[in-house]
Amino acid sequence: MSFAAPEWFFLVPPLIVIGWRFRALRLFEPARAAALLACVLALANPQARMSDSGLDLWVLADRSDSSAAVTAAHAPEVESILRRSKRADDRVFFVDYAVDAVRRDQGDPVFRGGTHLTRTGAALDFALAQIETAGQRRASRLLILGDGFSTEPLGDAAERVLRSGVPLDYRLTGAGMERDFRVERVAVPNRVLPGEAFLVEFFVVGSGAGADGAARVPWEVLRGGRVAASGEAVLRNGAAHVQLSDRLAAGGAGHYEVRIRPSEDAHPENNSGEAWVDVTGGPRALLVSNYPDDPLADLLAAMGFEVEHAGDPAALTETAFAGARLVVLNNVPAHRVGARFLRGLDFFVREQGGGLLMAGGENSFGAGGYFASPVDALLPVSMELRKEQRRLATAMAIVMDRSGSMAASAGGGQTKMDLANTGAARAIELLGDHDAVSVHAVDSTAHEVVPLMQVGANRDKLVSAVRRVASEGGGIFVGEGLRAGWAELQKAQTGQRHLILFADAADAEQPDDYKETLAAMRAAGATVSVIGMGTRADSDAALLEEIAALGGGRCFFGETAAELPAIFAQETVSVARSAFVKERTDAAGTAGWGEIAAKTPEWPPAVDGYNLSYLREGATASFVTTDEYQAPLVAAWSRGAGRVGAISFALGGNYSGAARAWSGLGDFEQTLCRWLAGEDVPQGLGLRTETSGGRLAVDLFYDESWASRIARSGPVAMLAESGAGLGSENVRALVWEKIEPGHFRATTELTPGRLARGVVRVGGSERGGRSATLVFGPASVSGSLEWNFDRARARELRQLSVRSGGVERLDLASVWDAPRPATVRSVRGWVIAMFIALALLDALLTRIGVRLARRRV
Repeated sequence: MSFAAPEWFFLVPPLIVIGWRFRALRLFEPARAAALLACVLALANPQARMSDSGLDLWVLADRSDSSAAVTAAHAPEVESILRRSKRADDRVFFVDYAVDAVRRDQGDPVFRGGTHLTRTGAALDFALAQIETAGQRRASRLLILGDGFSTEPLGDAAERVLRSGVPLDYRLTGAGMERDFRVERVAVPNRVLPGEAFLVEFFVVGSGAGADGAARVPWEVLRGGRVAASGEAVLRNGAAHVQLSDRLAAGGAGHYEVRIRPSEDAHPENNSGEAWVDVTGGPRALLVSNYPDDPLADLLAAMGFEVEHAGDPAALTETAFAGARLVVLNNVPAHRVGARFLRGLDFFVREQGGGLLMAGGENSFGAGGYFASPVDALLPVSMELRKEQRRLATAMAIVMDRSGSMAASAGGGQTKMDLANTGAARAIELLGDHDAVSVHAVDSTAHEVVPLMQVGANRDKLVSAVRRVASEGGGIFVGEGLRAGWAELQKAQTGQRHLILFADAADAEQPDDYKETLAAMRAAGATVSVIGMGTRADSDAALLEEIAALGGGRCFFGETAAELPAIFAQETVSVARSAFVKERTDAAGTAGWGEIAAKTPEWPPAVDGYNLSYLREGATASFVTTDEYQAPLVAAWSRGAGRVGAISFALGGNYSGAARAWSGLGDFEQTLCRWLAGEDVPQGLGLRTETSGGRLAVDLFYDESWASRIARSGPVAMLAESGAGLGSENVRALVWEKIEPGHFRATTELTPGRLARGVVRVGGSERGGRSATLVFGPASVSGSLEWNFDRARARELRQLSVRSGGVERLDLASVWDAPRPATVRSVRGWVIAMFIALALLDALLTRIGVRLARRRV
């Protein structure tokens, strides 16, 4: 029994009065004395420790990748045992967790949260919050079901469990306890110079040994995806440390991946690890060109750039931006450039302060399929469709996959079929009134959605019909679709005829006589392009690429369904609009060049051909055509921290004679490229990054020359994560912590399997007010983080259980036999009830006593 101390102050006056009037109030009478005592106790608010008869059991079930299968297999049995063995007034609640936690009775019965991490600490915090919400009048216990291997320390959650007084029990599934070998860590320097020797280190750990007490595990190291070294790790006392020496000649980013191949292994998911090293040489320029011997390469090299001429544009990813200051797209079509690279350009320019230049030609701008692409919004010129761009009427046949795979969810409440329908509808919206279109939906046969008809007055009806196409199951029979589309196109005897085939790159079946159909189409002047749902690595991607090649068209791959509408739009613009003017056109300079350089070049009098586009608001044109369009031939502007330029005439190949004959071409290209590339990082700033476990730490160092500018405007750090299956990059700001004068640090969690790159922007330069940019990355976390089975995390869980009063529950039913934790409750209500009862008793006794006294009298 305890008392609420502050309430004793209210007892002083009554006690003084009671002491003075003791005899007058007849407090020596038992009932009245007991009533007075009850009153005093009620004022003191007495509290007592009591045990509840009912127990709330909160079961935390690990649904992460390393435990999901075992947890799911035992879930019905566990739930049955706990519900069958509990008492009538007991309750059991199930919480599923991995990255996040959710109560099973308040959400989807199938856990759909992220499963690549085991955040036991976050799950404990969630459960404790639920206990507080449910009220503290009932006793509670926690029970963890899983392998016990969290991917992060319990942290503050452990202290919160102890403060709550809720015992923590656990039942381990045994996952991660088997004979297992893993790559624990791969370590390389953060930055090296070109040609500098450095160490590549990795650690192999595991259980089990041979007759000599050692375990032998074969390994190989891949550099840039190719095997660079191999050997055998000899594990003594369960660990081996391997060191290799290497050097990288060119600037950019070096990617190292370590793989082990043990003969016996419980979890192959943790048999690899990776790391990146940044090779920092001079400023890099990445040239993505349609010309094998592009003269721009020599010109950029003469400017001091380390030039990388992309041999295979389709293989480019966001890693190509490492160390780059300038990217040049020279007459290369969008479908030949890696989708992840194109998506990464926005962050490279706007956040990292990189420069982008697009040069013209028949495979560039709108003609190259860049309309509605990730590059479109960056360019200072727009490629929208206008009536003056008409060519002969186009007849287009759209053949769409409606197989069972298209019913899969694409997120946001939409299916893949919904987004494919949106793409086809977008294509119809972009066609002209005099163009014609037909649409077929194909599974094991071709189903006519709309026959070939003129768009004009039928546009709304066509769009509505296409948006109603539904997935009906089965696979797509490519041969059937091609024949049906070609049959419709043959009804259009004039103009351009083009077929767009949309198919799942992993489910394109029965090509049948496709080669004969394609040969007939090409002989008649018709063309075929393909949009594949998936990647070039999918099982049927080669077939789709072959169809596009035989059909004289292009082949696009959309890694995510969200990309489909833009791809349909790109292809429609390329086919149905004349985006490249193939005739000699007079041109003249403007005053706009003064924003780039002080000296105005002597512009050529004409160009042999150009990409028709329109100057965007806010951009500046310095060289324009003098024809009816007044189209920009050279335009530029700033985008975020970076700069973008557009040269709308060809610098090589066809229609480039006038440009190549221009004596000032070299000076013009050098001046524009130098302006686009921006300035070097000023002195007095330094950046260090480190990846440990699943976290990235970014340290910014600065000297006194930057102190005032940073005081006025603090540094900004941005991080972009990208990877296969993401329609766009995930960009977020990092939060800084000031460690000491001249030192800021930001830390963040990285997503396993995703590639991260970032930038730190500091103040404004003394000259133009532009921020200094310090670029970092790429960085990544190995997908094996969930499978590391760190024994320290399991020990931490056991220790917390003991300290909280919990135990390991081999017999789950025994949890209901555990002592019910006592709770402290106020008993004031009971004392008041006792006071009232005693007061009534005293009144009754007093009345009886008075009556007896009267009778005696």
